[in-house]
Amino acid sequence: MKKIGFLSFGHWTPSPQSQAQTAADVLLQSIDLAVEAERLGVDGAYFRVHHFARQLASPFPLLAAVGARTKKIEIGTGVIDMRYENPHYMAEDAGSADLIAGGRLQLGISRGSPEQVIEGWRYFGHVPAEGETDADMGRRHAEKFLELLSGKGFAQPNPRPMFSNPPGLLRLEPRSEGLLERIWWGAGTNATAVWAAKLGMNLQSSTLKFDESGEPFHVQQAKQIRAFRAAWKEAGHTRTPRVSVSRSIFALIDDRDRAYFGRGEQDGDQFGYIDGPRRAVFGRSYAAEPDVLIEQLKEDQAIAEADTLLLTIPNQLGVAYNAHVLEAILTTVAPALGWR
Repeated sequence: MKKIGFLSFGHWTPSPQSQAQTAADVLLQSIDLAVEAERLGVDGAYFRVHHFARQLASPFPLLAAVGARTKKIEIGTGVIDMRYENPHYMAEDAGSADLIAGGRLQLGISRGSPEQVIEGWRYFGHVPAEGETDADMGRRHAEKFLELLSGKGFAQPNPRPMFSNPPGLLRLEPRSEGLLERIWWGAGTNATAVWAAKLGMNLQSSTLKFDESGEPFHVQQAKQIRAFRAAWKEAGHTRTPRVSVSRSIFALIDDRDRAYFGRGEQDGDQFGYIDGPRRAVFGRSYAAEPDVLIEQLKEDQAIAEADTLLLTIPNQLGVAYNAHVLEAILTTVAPALGWR
């Protein structure tokens, strides 16, 4: 059995070809798709976070709204760029959204990826400390966020407060018990996966990672997952960690599917550069008739290693079509692979 969720990048485009032409469109459609996905039996609704772009940005209003409209589906991010985040305010937002959702948040965070503007985090008031890189700053923010979620008091109370305080140092409120165990790190390398394991975070591995061996993407990703689990065991954590991978997978069921995705243009991995001189490997997309798709997916080592699969969706094609995409995977592919 494998948990299956969708991952939306939340694009909108003021174009007649797009079903999401405004920010309001994509926000409201994201809520509607989460509701429909829950009805279909999908396990998770996850949303990407980008700044300075026509995409989903500040995630917590959306997560809270989805939590209020649904009952069972996991609600998460993939991922929040911690270079932009104030860990204290984020801890309050996350606690509130998780309480609204009844403890269903699964927050993916990371040090971030290349953004639309140069050093965009500076506009949010964040500057790396002396000797730090922006990636170091993102990881520092992540460590502080985890510390705050632990619920340990740290702030000296006012001796003459407006309202009475509990004894001892004060923590941020509201706090949602258990959220700390539902934080995931989006790792682009084996080393950051090991770092996440040591801190007790779950692992999110995307459709790309930095190339560390020249091997096919799914092989490198599977090795990353195994390194994460070995580090988790060595750290002595008592719970079982979760691991997700993201994939673009489309079962060609009808003429719409074939028109959109039946051209076979991304049948192999790609190697390229996204962040300076370091080479990255981008995983292939899968699009085929269900029987062919099943055989292809059997060979994907990283999907086999993960307990959670996030299906990247073409959100601009609208709620109805994306619900069709998800239902096709659940009914024609997942049972044959033992995911359902």
